[in-house]
Amino acid sequence: MKNLFFLTFLLLTAVSCTKEVEIDIPGYKDLLVIDGSIETGQPPIVLLSSTNDIYSETNLQAYLDGFISGATVTVSDGTTTILLEELCTDNLPAGTEEIAAAIFGIPAAELVNLHLCAYTTFNTAMFGQVGKTYDLTVTYEGKTYTSTTQIVQPTALVETYWKPEGSLTDYGYSWAKLADNGSQYDAYRWEVKYLGAPVFKKTFNPFFDDDFFNGLTFEFAYENPMSFDDPNLPDEFKAFYKKQDTVVIKLSKMDRDAFSFMEKKYVQMYSAGNPFATPTNIPTNIKGGALGAWAGYSPWYDTLICVE
Repeated sequence: MKNLFFLTFLLLTAVSCTKEVEIDIPGYKDLLVIDGSIETGQPPIVLLSSTNDIYSETNLQAYLDGFISGATVTVSDGTTTILLEELCTDNLPAGTEEIAAAIFGIPAAELVNLHLCAYTTFNTAMFGQVGKTYDLTVTYEGKTYTSTTQIVQPTALVETYWKPEGSLTDYGYSWAKLADNGSQYDAYRWEVKYLGAPVFKKTFNPFFDDDFFNGLTFEFAYENPMSFDDPNLPDEFKAFYKKQDTVVIKLSKMDRDAFSFMEKKYVQMYSAGNPFATPTNIPTNIKGGALGAWAGYSPWYDTLICVE
């Protein structure tokens, strides 16, 4: 009986000791987002947008309204500094529509009717070169933001090949053999396209580094991202390359800061809406209070014909 009274006392004490806790949630603060890149043999491309309130409506129009124009953007290689031009989708040079569509993630037929701007240059003096460091400066509404990235030495794959998957005879993954340099940090981006296509597509998980395979030689497979765009392809063949397909593989190297941003960004993209996912804070290599990244890439290419 004493035990019963003691247990009742503990329960009543626990209930009576509750306290209302008020949490002061910081208000929304509008920030600039910088999405910039430069790769070997290509001009720098910089997109500017603003952050959205987490409680605001999410739709295509909100996405479009987030893009920013009217900034001053320069890129320097330490010797030459170039002022980037503002190039907008409703005034594109002929033949660049598909490239712009890939940059903004909007079909080319719809893009020409919109006013979305990017910053770039046609001056070949500022096209990316391996071994160079590039400084980005963005000035917008009286504030200045800076970042630095490097185009590191590319890594060539030892071998690329295709083979049927399991019991299939005409469908399989693309495979590659990579020999990682054990004396340095390496991070990679994997992209692919059909031969003759205007732009590359990223695979499901396109960014990886050598934390788990530093100095090792190993083989790995990647899926076909273009297959998911084919409405006539049966679901059981999605993600595979078909026998006789000819594809171009693009393996790009990047520095540690660029990889850190890209890897965390894709983790957040794939876990969005999952209540059990671990919250992810995306790092940035932008100084001055903006978000995003300025990334340098050094690609290596190979053409793969899908036959055994």
